[in-house]
Amino acid sequence: MRRPQGFDRSSAPPAAPAPPATPSRGRERPPEPDAEARQTQTDAARPVGTITEPIPIARPRPEAGESHGERAYPRLPTNREIDKALRAARRERKRLERGEVRRFTVRSRRRRIAWLAAAGVVVALVLGVVFVAFSPLLALKHIDVTGTSRLDAGAITKKLSDQLGKPLPLLDQAEISSDLAAFPLIRSYTVESHPPDSIVVRVVERQPIGVIKQGTAFVLVDAAKVPIASASARQDGYPMIAASGASAETNADSGFAAAAAVLSALPKDVLGQVDTISAKTKDDVSFTLRGRTATVVWGSPEESSLKAADLAALLKSAPAASRYDVSSPHSVTTG
Repeated sequence: MRRPQGFDRSSAPPAAPAPPATPSRGRERPPEPDAEARQTQTDAARPVGTITEPIPIARPRPEAGESHGERAYPRLPTNREIDKALRAARRERKRLERGEVRRFTVRSRRRRIAWLAAAGVVVALVLGVVFVAFSPLLALKHIDVTGTSRLDAGAITKKLSDQLGKPLPLLDQAEISSDLAAFPLIRSYTVESHPPDSIVVRVVERQPIGVIKQGTAFVLVDAAKVPIASASARQDGYPMIAASGASAETNADSGFAAAAAVLSALPKDVLGQVDTISAKTKDDVSFTLRGRTATVVWGSPEESSLKAADLAALLKSAPAASRYDVSSPHSVTTG
C-alpha cells in the first residue's frame, strides 16, 4: 500500500547544524567535563562505605612557655638521660668490638690454650714426681752388697745402715763414700737405686799382684801397693816383689810401678811361674822363674804384650836356657 507523501518523515525536530570545525594542528583535544560531571564520575568510582569528608587529626597543644620549634617533641630528655643513653651506646660498642676481636683471634686463643694445657700437664707431672720421690714411699729399707770375696758383705751393709729411712733421691753419696773408705780392699764401687726401697752396692775388690816384705812380715799388695793381707810367712802363688818406690798413682817412674805393670801384663800361665821380680828403675825390670834357674830380662813395661808373647814362645822352644832377653821384642835372645 502506498503511503501518503511525507508520511515517512521523522517527527523529531531536526538536529541543529554542527558548528563549523576549527582547523587545528595535530589531534583535537576532547572537551573537558564540567565540575558536576567530574563529581559524578568520582562518586561512581569511590567504593561504597568510603568516607568522603576529611577526618580532623588531634595534635597536642603546646604548653605554656613552649616555643614553636619545640612543638615536634612531646618532651625533651634531661642531661642524666642523655648521659645514660651515651653510656649504654658505649657499652654496646665495646661489646661489639670485643666480639670482633674474639672472632679474629680465635686461632691464636686456641693455640695459647693448647700451650697452657701442655705446660700445666708438664708442671703437674713434675710436681707429682717430686712429691713421690721425696715422700716416705721411696724411703730406703734394703741394702744389697755384691762382688765381695775377701770382704764381709754384712759388715758393709752395717756400715751403710745410717742411710736407712732416707728417700732414695736424698741419699748422701759423700757419706756413703766415706763409709766405704773404711774398707781398703774396695778398689771401686757403684751404687744403684732400685725403687721403691732398695739400693745395690756393687763392689770391686783389690786384686793382689805380689808380696812385699816389711820387716819380718810378708804383706800381700795390689798394683797400688795397698796392703791386702799380712802374714809371717810368704803367701804361696804370688811373686815376691823386690822393687823400691811407690805405686804408679804416686810415682810412675818408680821401680815398683814398673814391676806392677809387667806383672799385670803377663798371661796367667807365665805369671804363675814368676818367683821374684826386681826393678830399680822403670827400664831394668827382670824376674826369675820358679823351678828353673833361668832369668828373664824384661826391660821397660813398654810393649809388654809383645814381650809376653815372645817369652811364651822362647819357653817352649828353648826350655833349658838360663837367660831370656826380651827387652827388645823384635830381637830376642837366649843364653
